[in-house]
Parts: sequence; structure tokens; C-alpha cells
Amino acid sequence: MKGQVQQEDRVNLGAKKFNMWLFIFTSFMFFAALSSGFIVYSGGKGHGLDVILPHAFRYSTVVIILSSITLYLASKAAKQLQFAKQRLFLWVTFFLGVAFLVIQIYAWYILTYKMGVYFVNPNASRTFIYVFSGMHLLHIIAALLVLLNVIKATYRNIPQVRNLFKMEMLSIFWHFLDIMWIYLYVFLLLNQY
Repeated sequence: MKGQVQQEDRVNLGAKKFNMWLFIFTSFMFFAALSSGFIVYSGGKGHGLDVILPHAFRYSTVVIILSSITLYLASKAAKQLQFAKQRLFLWVTFFLGVAFLVIQIYAWYILTYKMGVYFVNPNASRTFIYVFSGMHLLHIIAALLVLLNVIKATYRNIPQVRNLFKMEMLSIFWHFLDIMWIYLYVFLLLNQY
């Protein structure tokens, strides 16, 4: 009976991992479509964003890179059965994720109220700044919820196999979002003018 339960768990975990990779792929395609839309629009008009991005985007990039490092340290601690250390690094990752979110919203504030770059404006290329960062923020909110679920699981006595699986799923999602933000930020930087 125990072997049958373990086999069912293995199949269920495999299906969940497959679903995560499907989600990553569709998210990648979504952001690729947005990038293509920007290129087609701005290429046809002969101009880019015509705005210098706020420094807050640079700071948020540093924060999200740091969060990937702390998540890596949490995964390493989980593999070494250092659960208190795992929890600590997961909480640090969570707060860095929240900081990323706050800094991004602050960047929108600077764009809107200090620079006069609104979501709706004559140069629709500028709207893409809000669309890119806004859609990424929705993904970050989802990742923060997944992260909270993993943190909650560390306070319970769950089997190590499930703990490591949760860490792996979170890591796939979180690191993908880190890479995606770096891509979006560089893409926007290269199209400032």
C-alpha cells in the first residue's frame, strides 16, 4: 500500500511540474508577443519610448536579482536539512519580492506624476512601459502567493520529498520571473529613444 501511495505521489508531482513548465512557456510567449507588438508599433512610427526610464527600475532589478540569490540559498538549506535556515531565506526572498513590487509601483508614480508619462498618451509606445511592468507585476504577485504557500509548508511536518518539490517548483517560477524582468528592463532601456 505504501509503495502504491508513493507511486501516485510521483505521478502527481510529475504532472504538477509539467503544468509549471507549460505555464512558463505560455508566459514566455506572452511577453514575446508584447515585445513583438512594441517593435511593430514603434518601428512603424519610427520612434521608441522617447523617455528616460526612472532609476527605480534599476533598483528593482537589483532587488529581484538579490531575491533569486536568497531563494537559491533557501533551496540549498532545504537540501542540507537546515529547515530554520530555509525558512529564514524564504522570508528574506518574500520581503525582497514585496520590495520589488513597491519599487515598481514607485517607478509608475515617477513616470506619471514627475515625468508626465501617462498610460494613455499620444505616443502609445510609452504605454508599453506600463503594460510590460504591469503584467510582470501580476506574475510577481502570483509568485509571492506560491512563496507564502512554501513558507507555510516549512512550518508543518511535511515529507522532505514534498519540501524539495515545492522548493523546485517555486525556484523554476521565481528564477523565470527574474530572467524575464531583466529581459524586459534591458529591452526597454534599448528602446528609450
